[in-house]
Amino acid sequence: MRLREALDVYRGYRVPHLKLIEHKNRWFAFSGILIVLSLIGLFGTGLNYSIDFEGGAQISYPLHGAVTAEDITATVAGYGLDASVQIVSNESVAIRTTSLTALPDSQKLLADLATQAGVAYQDVNVQDIGPTWGAEISRKALRGLLLVLFFIGLYIALRFEWTMAMGAMIALVHDVVITAGIYALTGREVTPETVIAILTILGFSLYDTVVIYDKVQENTESPALMARLGYVGVVNQSLNQTLMRSVNTSLVVLIPIASLLLFGGATLKNFAFAMFVGVAIGAYSSIFVAAPILTILKTRQQQRSPQPQTRPPRAKAAAAATATAGAASDAAARSATARQGGSSTSRPKSKKRPPAKRKRR
Repeated sequence: MRLREALDVYRGYRVPHLKLIEHKNRWFAFSGILIVLSLIGLFGTGLNYSIDFEGGAQISYPLHGAVTAEDITATVAGYGLDASVQIVSNESVAIRTTSLTALPDSQKLLADLATQAGVAYQDVNVQDIGPTWGAEISRKALRGLLLVLFFIGLYIALRFEWTMAMGAMIALVHDVVITAGIYALTGREVTPETVIAILTILGFSLYDTVVIYDKVQENTESPALMARLGYVGVVNQSLNQTLMRSVNTSLVVLIPIASLLLFGGATLKNFAFAMFVGVAIGAYSSIFVAAPILTILKTRQQQRSPQPQTRPPRAKAAAAATATAGAASDAAARSATARQGGSSTSRPKSKKRPPAKRKRR
């Protein structure tokens, strides 16, 4: 494809003719590799849940002295607690440990940490969340995710058909698994903002999938297209017609998310990372997963339900012409028989002309 043609396709002036459905096995193989890696990350490494989900205490304060992570861990261990210590650029300390509510000497522990870091006691910030609170948040997050998936599937089934709803659900599960797997592989902390980002991802992926399915439904209502291309060909043409719209929409969303990912704070970066991965995977799955799965389900549905045998248009026209000619011949024969008194076996007698009159001289 030349540069001029590529620009016309990008701007929407020309519809590409890519064989997207024909190469569906390639897309499925790529998605399978991503899913396998994601499952390895989820079941091998596991997700790094924040204290909002697991419960515990998050202690943070500035650092003004030459203190190492081992020194801080030893100080916390002196009170019988296990801690995960992270020093950020030798300027601040983040300690994650179990809840301090059951520790009688919690105030003394905070004072020792402040003295060790060379800061005032008031500079030590503590966020303490019990395990019951974390379990409740996890339960609500899972319940909300299942409800969203259920109502999305119900909407698509009522708006289009159940095969489209199944394809959309598989694509959404594909997006969630890969996004969670990338979180596990990178070791990023899963916070409530991450859950919000994943729910936003589902909505964006659903929007892109519905746009494609709406175009498929519009094209399948054309008998000429269905007779010429078949269902798989119509889906492939619908994908080509909506391809650049999906790509441009995704780019418009990804550019501001990338700016948040590069220049945002710690909380915004976690949210932006989940959004960036999810939007990219959602745009991919709408084109290369949801639509090919729709063709597979629809083809199997058509094979299971016997369709009435129909003649091709030319055969129908020839049969109609033959039937019309036969009916005309039968009508002519019946008319001739009626004029001859109802005899169907005798030949029709030829009429004789009356003798011409002689002219008188």
